[in-house]
Amino acid sequence: MSTTENYQAAEKLLRRSATPGELVVGDKVRPQWIEGGARFWYQVRDGADRRFVLVDPAAGTRQPGFDPTPFLPAPGNPLEVSSPDGKVAVSRRGEDLWARSGEREWALTTDGAENHGYGYGPDSGSYGTLMRKFGLPHMPPAVAWSPDSTKVMAHRTDQRDTRETHLIESRPADGSAPRVHTQRYAYPGDEHMPLAELVVFDVAEGTMVRARTSPLLMPEFSPIMLGWAWWAQDSSAVYFISRPRDQHSLTLHRMDARTGEVRVVLSETGSNRMSPNQWMYGAPIVRVLAGEVLWFSQRDGWGHLYRYDLQTGELLNQVTSGQWLVREILHVDEASRVVYFTASGLVQEDPYRRTVCRVSLDGSGFALVTDDKLDHVVTVSENKAYFVDSASTVDTPPVTTVRDWTGRVLVSLERADITRLVETGWTAPERFCVKAADGETDIYGVLYKPRGFDPSGSYAVVDNVYPGPQVTRVDPCFDPGGMGLDAEPLAALGFVVVALDGRGTPGRSKAFLDHSYGRLADAGSLEDHVAALHQLAETRPWMDLDRVGVMGHSGGGFAAGRAMLAFPETFKAGVALSGSHDARCIGLGWAESCDGAGNREAWVRASNTEIADRLEGKLLLVHGELDDTAHPDHTLRLADALIAAGKDFELLIVPGAEHLFIDRLAYVRTRCWDFLVRTLMGVEPPAYRPAPIVIDPEVLGEMV
Repeated sequence: MSTTENYQAAEKLLRRSATPGELVVGDKVRPQWIEGGARFWYQVRDGADRRFVLVDPAAGTRQPGFDPTPFLPAPGNPLEVSSPDGKVAVSRRGEDLWARSGEREWALTTDGAENHGYGYGPDSGSYGTLMRKFGLPHMPPAVAWSPDSTKVMAHRTDQRDTRETHLIESRPADGSAPRVHTQRYAYPGDEHMPLAELVVFDVAEGTMVRARTSPLLMPEFSPIMLGWAWWAQDSSAVYFISRPRDQHSLTLHRMDARTGEVRVVLSETGSNRMSPNQWMYGAPIVRVLAGEVLWFSQRDGWGHLYRYDLQTGELLNQVTSGQWLVREILHVDEASRVVYFTASGLVQEDPYRRTVCRVSLDGSGFALVTDDKLDHVVTVSENKAYFVDSASTVDTPPVTTVRDWTGRVLVSLERADITRLVETGWTAPERFCVKAADGETDIYGVLYKPRGFDPSGSYAVVDNVYPGPQVTRVDPCFDPGGMGLDAEPLAALGFVVVALDGRGTPGRSKAFLDHSYGRLADAGSLEDHVAALHQLAETRPWMDLDRVGVMGHSGGGFAAGRAMLAFPETFKAGVALSGSHDARCIGLGWAESCDGAGNREAWVRASNTEIADRLEGKLLLVHGELDDTAHPDHTLRLADALIAAGKDFELLIVPGAEHLFIDRLAYVRTRCWDFLVRTLMGVEPPAYRPAPIVIDPEVLGEMV
């Protein structure tokens, strides 16, 4: 039974995700480089207190009590992007870009027009409502400075022919009448989507060069913000990756920064979606070197590095190989001809754990740099001389150190203190491995036991779901739910909580990921979730499979709705937050990446509205009226279909709220908790109401 004490514990755990340092101390080290990376400082947050530490890796020293004031940059305009030397900043004014140096300001462009302007991505990825909530009219400009601070890369966005969609703000903050917000937002199958025309500005000379090639397709986010376009190390050229609408090929191009001439460096074609990283929004695992290119490919069934000639595009050799996945290029020592990278699949106990590795560019000399069984989250120093390493597992708090490229520990930084976390009644989640619905494939997840767990008891179960295929739901590190926000608080309320990654999600082989291609309707293989629940309950009799619920947000909201409709015999109650319930009306980039371009039958299959008549259990639908990522009509369409089918459900539309419910987080989550407590525990929730939560700016950046 959920009590006031459980709600208070759940509130603390919800705040833990929103405010670092309240329950866990020393788990996040974010280095602030000084002296070109030779040294760095960081802060440790302990409740409301902050302490600062100065680290000198070369000397092997760590000095607490450091005063960072002399090293803090002067407060700047959050809407400007400064050059590396700090002398010039670029910002947006309307549809044009402007530069500023001291008191002097000048226009970089003057021909920007409505829906055909510079320095921004498509509206479908703008988070415009969220920016307005924090007093900003828009995101900072999508630009990239050359390393020598003389040039700026940007793109002109053409969304003049992109579909218009609308949101209604029922109660503006100024008390005025309802206001309409118009957004350019392409649906799957639309003829037109936003385009990006790359341009380069020479700031000193006041000139602009346009890429002499067709504009890039921009279905969801700016190619500059995604890292699909970047500068050469010598500032002479821009490299960028293009992909056609069917996503069956990837091409690396070089644009001359002075002439705009574009040539193809290399291209690769596959049978379905091609990507330079298994994580859809991850930075490309590509590195242009002096005379050669490191290129990520899954052509042998796993994600590996291949080396190409930069001038001819000829394949020189495969650099990495084996039944494991390259996750990130950390550093290339061209003098020693060695590349350092992270990989997953090298730890037998958990194929998602990341290991730091090295290998020669000719493919020889593969070795482990971090030779242990932990998961390693790495930040490379600005001067590339060392890296900051956070090592943990889902049940082992992180230990953070500074290492050199041999793996030797130079300085020990922090050992996370979870004392206050444990005092809430929290226990570490259990990492599990079960078989998928095919009876053969291993799938992995975590299980949270309820607060005050008694093995002789019987507990309702909640599947805290997110389907991918662009990200995994469960990370292999401590705090495996990351910004999931929901699993730990639900366990504090008295539920057994399960989170897992079924077939079709990233982090494993290409075949494992491809299980989702054309099958968005399966919501990350919900049949695997059902199979997992039954296998877990076989050895855990305290899991009551007659009382199973499901909860998810965004794509997880879609999956929660799909679970209730497709598997009513398993899921008795569901909470769907900000759900993308009708794939025919979601952002073009999402649906076409998951199901392929032109696959209208798949988009129909992936629409919960089509099977609304199958609802048997209790369902709560929640959506913000100003959600510009998954529009509120998704939930209203599903509500309409449920009404037409004569189904009973609950609906909460949150006035003024955007996709993440940032300023209504405590209220919305409490309503969700109440619903699950009533429907699965059969009791009325306590009168206790958590106070509003203010999201920490650092956390907000991660969430966005």
